[in-house]
Amino acid sequence: MPSALIFYHYYHPDDVVSALHLSELCEELVLRGWKVTARPCNRSCRNGAEDYPLRQRWKGVLIRRIWRPALPQTSTLGRVANAAWMIGRWGLAAVRNAPDFIIIGTDPILSVTLASIWKVIRPRTRVAHWCFDLYPEAAIADGILRHNGAFVKLLRPLLRRAYQSCDLVADIGSCMRKRLEHYTPSANHATLTPWALDEPDSALPIQEDERRKIFGNAALALLYSGNFGRAHSAGLILELARRLEPHGAHLAFSIRGNRAAALTDEARSLANVSFVPFAAYANLEARLSAADIHVVSLHESWTGTVVPSKFFGALAAGRPVLFAGSSESAIAKWITQHKVGWVLTQASLESVANQLIDYCQNPGQVSRLFAHCHEVYQRYFSKITVADEWDRELRQLLGEVPVQAVEPPATSYAASSNS
Repeated sequence: MPSALIFYHYYHPDDVVSALHLSELCEELVLRGWKVTARPCNRSCRNGAEDYPLRQRWKGVLIRRIWRPALPQTSTLGRVANAAWMIGRWGLAAVRNAPDFIIIGTDPILSVTLASIWKVIRPRTRVAHWCFDLYPEAAIADGILRHNGAFVKLLRPLLRRAYQSCDLVADIGSCMRKRLEHYTPSANHATLTPWALDEPDSALPIQEDERRKIFGNAALALLYSGNFGRAHSAGLILELARRLEPHGAHLAFSIRGNRAAALTDEARSLANVSFVPFAAYANLEARLSAADIHVVSLHESWTGTVVPSKFFGALAAGRPVLFAGSSESAIAKWITQHKVGWVLTQASLESVANQLIDYCQNPGQVSRLFAHCHEVYQRYFSKITVADEWDRELRQLLGEVPVQAVEPPATSYAASSNS
């Protein structure tokens, strides 16, 4: 039974999206015959004063939490201090532990530098890094750091050494891989995407009550649901909505984030654009199924630093995606490759508007595309597909044969789920 230590800031029962992905990855590796230990902190991400048991077993995964001071993640000093604390404690873990693999996430910032520490202390332990976002590239895109600033120049060689210490660098899209190759041109790369946290068995039928409540009698319903911050843009999306208004299209935003208020002001003059409260988790499936098309956006300067996870949730629900962003983004390439939506750029604005007008006038085309999007998700992006690929990549580096996931008996599952 191969063993793996997982280093990520947060874990179950925290509801941070990336923590949920790491938690589910651990559970999937257990089902494939791995002995897995997670080493998160003992603090809640949303409420630093709330803490969790230091030792717990959940769905076959041993959780050994690291005590961390309750410093606020909302302040720069708190984030930096928390990052230094966690990376330091994870580094010390190499003295007592000798797993076959360690898997490092991207929270806290600069977690990948842990790879260099482990390779010095445990050179025989394989190191994998699951890269959800790039630092300092995201901070540069955000305007927090300067591309040629002293701090960035100091970080580059440290990060280059860290990435080159990894036996596997798992990106979440081709645009991110392109940026990573500046650090690790010869590293073992693999694209292992996050999956949708809700995976329906088939494309969701339109929820008529929710649709009427949000979109009225619109002929075409477009929904942007999720965070809207400095990484996102809406200028082209609003211009598209303006062009589609005579044809019965309605665009709804269900958002939160530091640019939500500014977007509300920007869209005030558009009659066919509305804002609805953020959906509670219990109502999320109804909200997602009310739309014909899901909208995703990303500023061009952010391309490759992050890959919006809303794309995978949309396909899982059986909805095509309208992506406003660079044609070099992984999402744009997947949309084109798998024919699951539209890529909106300044150059394609007129063409996309005409295609959507035709789309909303063809009910048969709509239902076929719903089914096709769900099929593409199941084939390429589902949890079982990505977890199988994780198992295959890790075992190949150990010289072993991948194992098919086996669900544990109900009795043993229940026992392993208890604290």
